[in-house]
Amino acid sequence: MTTILQVNNVSKVYGKGQATFEALKNITFDIEQGEFVGVMGPSGAGKSTLLNVLATIDSASNGDIVIDNANIAKMKEEKLADFRRDHLGFIFQDYNLLDSLTVRENIVLPLAIAKVQPAQIKERVETIAAQFGIEGLLDKYPYQISGGQKQRTAASRALVTAPKMIFADEPTGALDSKSATDLLESMSKLNAQQNATIMMVTHDAYAASFCQRILLIKDGELSKELFRGTKSRKQFFQFILEELAATDGDMHDII
Repeated sequence: MTTILQVNNVSKVYGKGQATFEALKNITFDIEQGEFVGVMGPSGAGKSTLLNVLATIDSASNGDIVIDNANIAKMKEEKLADFRRDHLGFIFQDYNLLDSLTVRENIVLPLAIAKVQPAQIKERVETIAAQFGIEGLLDKYPYQISGGQKQRTAASRALVTAPKMIFADEPTGALDSKSATDLLESMSKLNAQQNATIMMVTHDAYAASFCQRILLIKDGELSKELFRGTKSRKQFFQFILEELAATDGDMHDII
């Protein structure tokens, strides 16, 4: 398999002098192309900090982050902006849709910025919309659709450019159980059928059970990895619950 992400001794320090706080401490791991990886841990453990650093939303204090053979930790901001646009996709808890644009126009946005040809844009948008079950909503506005439909629109926008890496930060956090399941099943299908590489931060063991591997973060450090292997999704869900229950009590807020 091809390694798409290499994280080597990444640290993140906030503040200066005696007021410093080390949010990430020498984190090291790899993600292979086509993996669906979850990141879990208690509140304040460094989950979102890790995702933000890897997704170029924030910068690491130390270490190397190599995505598709490019060390983004060493890039200047201008080059980094181009890399972010051309290679990365983002799904956030709060959707970040533009209310003045239709569902179709929201999905089109990254393609238009990348100056993709109109005929190709139409094909890509219709294909991704069908994969997320929102093909009948393309001419509606965000205020006319449900939260689950908004999140599937946001996911379609993130994936329409076929990015090297997709970063998802609590994508089911604002959804009801059915909408969350619909989104996770769509992401899982895309991962399986198109070899999409996804890293998802979640506090929810059910959401994490759709992943192939889970990184457990505690006190800014990678404490453990859980592998799905040949387990069914339901078996992996139970395995995650058992592992979390066996961990220190301060992990209770992610069960």
